[in-house]
Amino acid sequence: MAELDLEKLSLKELKALRTQLDKAIATYEDRRKREAREELEEKARSLGFTLAELIGAPLTRTRTRTGAPPKYVNPSNAEETWSGRGRRPRWFEEALAQGRSANELKI
Repeated sequence: MAELDLEKLSLKELKALRTQLDKAIATYEDRRKREAREELEEKARSLGFTLAELIGAPLTRTRTRTGAPPKYVNPSNAEETWSGRGRRPRWFEEALAQGRSANELKI
């Protein structure tokens, strides 16, 4: 690896270098795991298998999200509901502005 004279770099160049280093450090382990997985998949293919067949488990983790059940309902349209998570729907804000309480809108 070439020697880098940090004293000759400007502040902008030093900050850019730091950003690159932080990214490289953060992704180092992921890169190593990907390389190992690719090597193992290639070896399994050469033996006529998939890596998933050999280890008996899926190779990627999938995270399934289930939606939260509705907690509030629009008094003027029962098809519009809200779970209470995330940004408040416009109808909820309007009901509050009209003097209704959140408890009145609960299912």
